[in-house]
Amino acid sequence: MAEGADAAGIEARLLLTDLAESAHDEALARSAEQIAVGSRDDAALWAASGAMHLTGHADRPPLLPRAPVASRLAGAAAVWTHLSGLPLDGPALLGERAALRGLSRRGTTSAGGGSQILRAADGWVALTLSRPDDRELVPAWLQVDDADDETISDAVAVAPAAATAAAGQELGLAVAVVPPPSASSDEQQIARGTHPWLISPGGGPPASGGLRVLDLSALWAGPLCANLLGLAGAEVVTVDSVGRPDGARLGDPDLFALLHKGHASVPIDLRDHDDRSRLGELIGAADVVITSVRPRALAQLDLWPHDQVARRPGLTWVAITGYGLTGPWANRVGYGDDTAAAGGLVAEDGTPVFCADAAADPSTGLYAAVAATAVARAGGGVVDVALREVAAHLSRAPHGTDPVQLRPDGDGWQVVTPGGPVAVARPKARTA
Repeated sequence: MAEGADAAGIEARLLLTDLAESAHDEALARSAEQIAVGSRDDAALWAASGAMHLTGHADRPPLLPRAPVASRLAGAAAVWTHLSGLPLDGPALLGERAALRGLSRRGTTSAGGGSQILRAADGWVALTLSRPDDRELVPAWLQVDDADDETISDAVAVAPAAATAAAGQELGLAVAVVPPPSASSDEQQIARGTHPWLISPGGGPPASGGLRVLDLSALWAGPLCANLLGLAGAEVVTVDSVGRPDGARLGDPDLFALLHKGHASVPIDLRDHDDRSRLGELIGAADVVITSVRPRALAQLDLWPHDQVARRPGLTWVAITGYGLTGPWANRVGYGDDTAAAGGLVAEDGTPVFCADAAADPSTGLYAAVAATAVARAGGGVVDVALREVAAHLSRAPHGTDPVQLRPDGDGWQVVTPGGPVAVARPKARTA
């Protein structure tokens, strides 16, 4: 890869330096030059992680993404270990759900089956139809009579990608343009440059002792962040919304069990006055709060992160969204597969294809846990971390230029690396 074997080290030092500057932590800044990151060929990391098994078409060899994604995730995991003392295989997080569900690669259809990459008149779009009423919006979106996959594909193919995505987002659909390999950061409208987060320091007292974490999030990225914080010794309380339960509880019960193991659970009905008061008490007792709803919902619930931190300096609020807390795309809908594609986190096989399984979700969970730990220790603040921006961070230039050789290995594949052949491993999951 273009960054060589030190891509993980570059990522680790970049993250630590950014965290130190954002949190005004001189000790953290000094540690940026001292962090030790094991060097390994990026292709070897990608193959061993299980993510490569999930990338590409089912009837063709597996693929690598455009950039050294595995190395960058390894660098983020090294920072996590540096801050928490806990070892972690960062690239392997991309395959945990697939390991639990027995998923494999499906090319332009996501491993989980809920998302597609579709050809438009001038490019490509990524679309997720995961909610029961999403297909009911398709006729209004594309001006068609039916909402079956063939009709959607035909209608998207004759329309401009940007206009198609914008029209779908206006209706609340998770649809986005897939940038071409040559797209610049400006063309992708990436707001954070080389940084996967925006951090607003809170200026409060540093958290001492074990953290108390209140998890208001759902699905994958937020619960993974809470899971990692809990493994590092935090006391985690998960709020179960009575009116809108976590879809992962039924849709991905094994992943839900893995991510919530050992956490306390409190049912809250946001329509009930007493429960709303109880939620306020829970927030008041927490050191870290994790949310995963759009900015509009936070404002409606009077839970705007910056206001909450201003009221109680020292609080750390981790706001996980599809496209960020602010900006013209703030209230866009996004899930792990379509936001990954929107950030350029795809592989190429004549067409763009999905990388791993909902890659933006576990990647964001890891980066959110890293930032939450550092910010809480530095006096709190708001951690604004968006799935699409994390994907764009991971897929940023420089891209790989060296060809990767694959060869058959029984019923699988091997990647030929400078250190020797590495088997393309199947996805694996941690033990709860």
